[in-house]
Amino acid sequence: MLKRNFAAFAAMLFISTFFLTAVMAESRHSEQQDQQAIRKVLDDQTAAWNRGDIPTFMTGYWNSEKTEFVGAGGILRGYSNVLERYRKSYPDATAMGQLSFANLQIEMLSKDSAYVLGEFHLQRKKDNPTGVFTLIVRKFPEGWRVVHDHTTAYPADSQHP
Repeated sequence: MLKRNFAAFAAMLFISTFFLTAVMAESRHSEQQDQQAIRKVLDDQTAAWNRGDIPTFMTGYWNSEKTEFVGAGGILRGYSNVLERYRKSYPDATAMGQLSFANLQIEMLSKDSAYVLGEFHLQRKKDNPTGVFTLIVRKFPEGWRVVHDHTTAYPADSQHP
């Protein structure tokens, strides 16, 4: 009887371990797919920016009055306000320059939310601003979107890492 109970326990342990391993592998795969999808949103935004296309750049943001942008000018709430800020700050392709991101770090917070930490670099004729950002992104039926953007440019005369 003891051998039979031990064999049943060992079989249950093996089956449980097998299923747990499969679930964990699927979870890692799903997390990698989500990170790739988030990275694609950022790549698409970069391409749009570098074409001088702010409306397409903004498709990476959640089109909601709850969207937030935080920067040196304060806190803006609402997609349309964020769009207007970009249009005023970057009225043409020369002002926009060429955008690139570096040192991106994407951390999943849940199956439908993540944060992105990184650096931005703009190359323009008159200057080359650079800085850091933190994005909160959420997964919606239409895909991953930025719901909160906190971007800080380094002072022009500063030394930074």
